[in-house]
Amino acid sequence: MSDEPIINHYLRQMLELGGSDLHLSINFPAKARIHGGIQCLDDEVITSEKMEYLMKEICFPEHRWTTFMNTHDLDFAHEIPGLARFRCNYFYNYHGMGCILRQIPSKILTLEDLHLPDVLRDICAFHSGLVLVTGPTGSGKSTTLAAMIDYINATMSKHIITIEDPIELVHQSKMCTIVHREVGIHSKSFPTALRGAMRSDPDIVLIGEMRENDTIRLGLTCAAMGMLVFGTLHTNNAPKTVDRIIDAFPADEQAQIRTMLAECLTGVVSQLLCRKKGGGRVAVHEVLLRTDGLPNVIREGKISSLRTIIDAGGDRGMCSMEASLERELLADKITAEEAYMKSSDKNRFRAAYEAEKAAAEEAERLAAEAAAAAAAAQVEGAEAQ
Repeated sequence: MSDEPIINHYLRQMLELGGSDLHLSINFPAKARIHGGIQCLDDEVITSEKMEYLMKEICFPEHRWTTFMNTHDLDFAHEIPGLARFRCNYFYNYHGMGCILRQIPSKILTLEDLHLPDVLRDICAFHSGLVLVTGPTGSGKSTTLAAMIDYINATMSKHIITIEDPIELVHQSKMCTIVHREVGIHSKSFPTALRGAMRSDPDIVLIGEMRENDTIRLGLTCAAMGMLVFGTLHTNNAPKTVDRIIDAFPADEQAQIRTMLAECLTGVVSQLLCRKKGGGRVAVHEVLLRTDGLPNVIREGKISSLRTIIDAGGDRGMCSMEASLERELLADKITAEEAYMKSSDKNRFRAAYEAEKAAAEEAERLAAEAAAAAAAAQVEGAEAQ
C-alpha cells in the first residue's frame, strides 16, 4: 500500500466508513458521501499543488491529462485491484482543479443481493424494445443495470454490447457473449458506437447514458430494429422520463420522436435511494411496462394517463414511486420525513410527516424538561449539603 497513489489512501478510508463518493477540492479537506451525507475524512486542507499531484498520479495514459488541460473536463475509470473500481470525474471550479470519484464495486451484485423487484426478471426476458432505468445521480442506476445484465448473462444465450463512458462494471461472459466498449477509447462517441453496434448483430445494447439527441434517436432506431436496448436518464419517474426524451428534441422533430418512442418503449424503471432508519440506504422504485394503451398515450401526449396505467398494472408488477415509498414507510424502514421529501405527491405523506415532526418536538420538549428537573434536583441537593 505504501507505493500506491496517494488518492488510494483517501479511497480506502472512504470505503472503510461505508462511503460511496470521494470529493476533493482545493482549499478544503477531503470529504466523502457516507450514507447520503457529506463528511470530512481529515482536517488537512488540500493545496493547489497537492491537488494537481493527486489527480495527475492516476490519470494515464498521458493524453488523458492533456485532454483535461484542454477541455477542463474528464471522465475515466480508476481501480484498486481486488477492492473496487471508481468512476472519476475531473473538472475545474472556482478554486481550480477538483474531482469526484464514485465507487463501482468490483463484485457485481445480483438482483437478489439488491432486493430488486421481481418484475425486473420479466423485463430481462424481453426480446426487443427500449427499457430505461432512471433516477438522479447516485441513485444506483448503473448497479441495477449491472444486476439485470448479470441475470441475463447467467440465464440466457445472448450477444450483449455495452457502450459506456467510462466502462464501470466488467462482466465475464457466462452464457452470453459480452462486448464492452468505452467512448473515447474504443469509439469516438456514443452515436458512432451505436452505428457500429447496429452492424454487429447484438441481441442487447446497453447505453451508459442517453445524453445527446443523436444517441437517443439511434437508441430508438436500434430498438425498432428488434434489439433490446437498455439506457439511463436522470429523471425521477416514468412521466418525467417520457417528457424528457420528447422535450430533448426541437419542436419540428418531436412528433417523429413521439411516434418512435410510442412504438419502442417497453419499460421504465425509476429508482431513488432513501436514508434508512438506523443507517444505510434503501432503494424504492416506480415501474411502468408496455400495455396495449401505452403507445396511444405517448402519441397523443396524454402523459398524465401514465399514472392510471401504472396503478392498474399492479398484477404485472407495476408500481408507483409513492406506493413504494409508502410500503417502506409502513415497514418502518424509512421516516415520514424521508418519504415526504422523496415523493412527487407531497400531500400523500404530509399528515404522516407533520405527525412525526410533532412527536419529535414533543419528545425533545419532554427531554429538556427532564434534564432541567434533574439539574434543579442536583442544585437542591448541593444546597442541602
